[in-house]
Order: sequence, then C-alpha cells, then structure tokens
Amino acid sequence: MVQFEGIICNMYLKAKGVALPNRVITREITDVAKSLFSKYPIITITGPRQSGKTTFVKDAFPGLDYVNLEDMEERGFAREDPKGFLRRHQDGAILDEIQNVPDLPSWLQVHVDETGEPGQFVLTGSRQFEVMEAVSQSLAGRTAMLRLLPFSIGELRMGGWIRGSDNLIHRGFYPRIYSSGIDPNRVLSDYLSTYVERDVRQLSQIHNISLFERFLGLCAGRVGQILNFSSLANDTGVSHTTASEWMTLLQASYVVYLLKPYHKNFNKRLIKSPKLYFYDTGLASRLLGIEKAEHVVHHPLRGNLFENLVIGELLKYRYNRALPDPFYFYRDSKGNEVDVIYEIGGLPFPLEIKAGATLNSDYFRNLRYFIERVAGRNPYTVSAGLLVYAGDRVELRNDIQVTPSAELSSVISTLEK
Repeated sequence: MVQFEGIICNMYLKAKGVALPNRVITREITDVAKSLFSKYPIITITGPRQSGKTTFVKDAFPGLDYVNLEDMEERGFAREDPKGFLRRHQDGAILDEIQNVPDLPSWLQVHVDETGEPGQFVLTGSRQFEVMEAVSQSLAGRTAMLRLLPFSIGELRMGGWIRGSDNLIHRGFYPRIYSSGIDPNRVLSDYLSTYVERDVRQLSQIHNISLFERFLGLCAGRVGQILNFSSLANDTGVSHTTASEWMTLLQASYVVYLLKPYHKNFNKRLIKSPKLYFYDTGLASRLLGIEKAEHVVHHPLRGNLFENLVIGELLKYRYNRALPDPFYFYRDSKGNEVDVIYEIGGLPFPLEIKAGATLNSDYFRNLRYFIERVAGRNPYTVSAGLLVYAGDRVELRNDIQVTPSAELSSVISTLEK
C-alpha cells in the first residue's frame, strides 16, 4: 500500500489541475502474494526499480524482518557468514535485492527444507535474469515467482487519480511520481540516470555509456514497431551482436518488453522479428523528449505510445494475478495486422488498439479479417474480438467488444470468465 500524502505533493497536483485525495492504494497483486506465501516457504518478487516492491512487501508482510541487501554491512554479513545471517532471521524475513548475494538462495534451500514450513522468506530483485538464475537453480519447487510492475490504471483510480490517456502516457506509472510531488520529467530523468549508472554498469561491461544512451533513445523512437536489429545497430554505431546484448540487458532490467509474433504453427513463434515496447510509457516519453501531456497529442508516435499503454495494462493484469503473458501480435505477408493476440484456452483472441476517441468503422477491419480468415470464433469468450480505444464508451458492436483503456482490466476479466 502506498499513502499519497504531503503538502508539497498536493500543492503540485493542484497547480496542475489534478485532484488527488489522500488515500491508500492496495496493490492488485496483494491477495495472490499472500495466498502463495501461505503455501510456499518462499515467494520471489521481481520487477523494475522503483516499481513499489519494497513498499509492497513491507505492507503486505508486516510481521517479517526487513533486510536491504543493498546495504553494504548486511550484504557483507550475508556473503561472509550465510549460516549466521539466516540464524538471525530464523523466523523468516524480507530479503530485498537478493541478486546482490547470489549464493544466498543455496543456503536458503537448506534452511527452509529443515523446517518444512510455508511462509518463511520473501525475496525481491530488480534484475530478473540474475534473480531467476540464482533462484531457479537452488529454490526450484520451493518458491513462487511474482512480477510487480508500476501502478496500473485501476490502482491509480483507487488512489483517486486518473486523467486522460495522454497524461498517463506522459507521466507513466512509477509510484514515486504520484507520491513525491516532483515533476515527472525530473523523476524519470533521474530514474534513467540511476539506471545507466547502476544497473547497466553492474550487468554489463559497457565502456561507452554515451553509445548505450543513444541506443536507448533509438529504442524509444521505435516503440510499437517491428524490431530490426541491423537497422538499430547501424543507427547506434555498434555491431549487431552488441545491439542484441544490449537489448537483452534492457529486457533483464524491465525497461523494454518484446512482443513475439503469432503463428498457427507454434514451432515458428520464436522468429527474429518481435515488436518493441517499454514497460512504462513515461520512460519512453522522456526518451522521446516529451515534457508535457500536450506534447503527446501532436507527437507522430502518439498512436504507438497509446498502443504501448494498453500493452502495459495487459501485462499488469496478468502479472498481478501471477499468470504468464500469453500475448503475441499478428502480421502476414500481405500487411494484414492485429495489434495483440491473446491466447485464451489455447485459442487466439484478437485485440486491436486505436488512439482515436471516436469510433470508426475502419477500426474493425483487421479484427474482422483475422476472425474470418485466420482464427474463427473463440468459443471461450463472450465476443469475437476486442477493440481498445481512447474514447469513453463500453459497448458490444457487431460481436466486437469495445472498451476504453481505463476499463480494459474489468473487460478482460469478464472475457476470461
């Protein structure tokens, strides 16, 4: 839970014309996390820096000791004397940024096996590949894995703040933007600087930071587009191999998300042409030089950024329920394309995303093509497809469910049921 409070925060938001009452936001992942903690000895939560992991675990599990392994003293103790460290926390603990002590999960395995009790340790980490490598080798079958992204639209609504898709695209969803009262441009700029200086240097031997920053900016310019590694590498001035390594780094630190292409032949899904999105639209906007919500309105990538906003909401919907993301996109050799294919019950369900606020008959064309010529009707859903747009009406039009982005979570929940 995150408390929105403080005079400075309120003054800033009022100056921007935003009404934000002091309320508590309960993260949507809370019930799932508590349920899994009652069944597993350990739960592991990954997610980007500043997505609210620390605040969440402290509020969700107040009875556990909290240990920040970013702290040099605690980290040194855990590395040099893991048995003594765990004896200090024999009743369980929250171990924040577990990737800083990569050998500790092996000692945790022995510790939890001796007791055999559920609900002992909560682990968090901001670098998912490192965390997954450490945890999967030592704690297989002993830990449930969860991913916590920044706020969802539903969580912001719970806090009393939600105002237009262009505003959300510009500000993004990092909790600190809404709790600190600091200009989002400053928060996001600081985030990017910290990310480059800390995570990038720790995760990879990158000697030319300015080239990497250029690479990051060029990725933002390709948001919502088919990823061409050769073009990206050439524009950056690095090799194809380097560009591929840097993209893996961006994925590992929850900056970039790659949406895979969909094929009826499942063995051909993993091709070299995913679509590129950011986990947070605020970061993409900052990299594109967008400084106000008004800049989003006339930006040439507004449609792509709105598409990114919806992709992010889909990911949060699944991750907050401890579910994998069954999302793809469809494009054939003739240029027919559907923005998202959501596999429900093993069958493809198409979603189209449009940044316009007024419904247009052309919005339905690609959905109709996919339903009639590729997939057919999915018998598990109440509609044949879904159109997400920037308007404000929820309706069923000719067997296609129409919803604004703000209502996406509730509509998806209905479809799945």
